[in-house]
Amino acid sequence: MSETSERATIPARKGRAVRLSAGQAIEIVNTHGTQVVDTWAFNAEDLTEFLSNEHMRATLGRLWPAEGDALITNRRRPILVMERDTSPGRHDTLIAACDDYRYGLLGCTEYHDNCTDNLFAAMRSIGLRIDDCPSPLNLWMNIPVAPDGSTGWGEPLSRPGDIVVLRAQMDCVVAMSACPQDILPINGAARAPTEAHYRVLPVEA
Repeated sequence: MSETSERATIPARKGRAVRLSAGQAIEIVNTHGTQVVDTWAFNAEDLTEFLSNEHMRATLGRLWPAEGDALITNRRRPILVMERDTSPGRHDTLIAACDDYRYGLLGCTEYHDNCTDNLFAAMRSIGLRIDDCPSPLNLWMNIPVAPDGSTGWGEPLSRPGDIVVLRAQMDCVVAMSACPQDILPINGAARAPTEAHYRVLPVEA
């Protein structure tokens, strides 16, 4: 049985990626309570299979997953299970990862750190290349949806130290980005991205 890893840092505004064997889990920590962590999962044997919010919503019949739910790939297979969630459970599956184009639309005239580039960099750091950025599971991102279908930019409902544990259902790669958004209040009223943390948990006995 593998050992629990030491807690590692996802630096503010940056990304990290980690390989999981089937049965292992990753514990992602909202260290300061207000940080959104864009999260992706890819089949380690075939990176064209990945966690797909579109397919997951159809399977779950809800806008976001909860404890015990399987996270579903674009081939309609479970890749992770949300084994534990200590937060109020508000996560987002609607909003695409931010990119430099998005920040241009928000008024930036120079390059802005963004989750799309963080994903590509995180994958390269472990020797992998992908061509496209799937829509992420945005952990702790609060996107209110009104009865008329309109959406808003809410502040996270999470608290310092809240965790999500995702257990691998196949050999996979999990990538994470501590979202650099500092214009809208999705990382809290202060609009100040912070670091988050993670650790790999062993296969259960």
